[in-house]
Amino acid sequence: MFVKICGIANEDDALLATALDADALGFVFAPSPRQVHPETVRDIVRRLPREVHTIGVFRDERPERIVEIVGRAGLRGVQLHGHEPASEVKWIRERVQFVIQAFAAGDPALATAGASAADIVLIDSPDPGSGRVFDWRLAEGAPRGKRILLAGGLTPDNVGEAIRLVRPWGVDVSSGVEREPGRKDPGKLRRFVVAAREAAADIADRPVDLTVDEVGGVTRPWDWQIDA
Repeated sequence: MFVKICGIANEDDALLATALDADALGFVFAPSPRQVHPETVRDIVRRLPREVHTIGVFRDERPERIVEIVGRAGLRGVQLHGHEPASEVKWIRERVQFVIQAFAAGDPALATAGASAADIVLIDSPDPGSGRVFDWRLAEGAPRGKRILLAGGLTPDNVGEAIRLVRPWGVDVSSGVEREPGRKDPGKLRRFVVAAREAAADIADRPVDLTVDEVGGVTRPWDWQIDA
């Protein structure tokens, strides 16, 4: 189970999430209480282990600026959280190591996400970034053949239920593990990661996919079952 902790705004939270075995950290460059500066992120990223995937989160930003910020901050991937057209997603993917594209649950556009150049499809609340829980059955509209990252109102208390119901490839959390915007709560963060791993173990009786991805130039088994 791939676990991404988003809204990282300081080095302490980045190091804590890494120590708790998060697979990826998200840094928000779009307008937000969690917005960070590229130079701040660059200094944080330099302290992180190479295997942690560092992702810049953007919303309707110019593609050229996205690529420029990724380079300045030393990031490995991009998360597009706006209404980026397919041509821009493709252009960005040709210039960065991997791309996550976000769709709102229930959005008709989700049906065409399978044709996206993005490596991963993120399904968020119909009110993206709100931290509100949505009807997880809406995630059934996700395309086959794409890795699905589930977000939207996840917390340590409900992430296990969400994983068992939706069976996503990974989960993404921000406000659900915060003490305040831009500051993570260590206890919530730890409980979230543990709950996600436990739920993944509960459904590990499904057929094992032994696919090994190469994301960011690092070969890594993305299916948690391989480690079992």
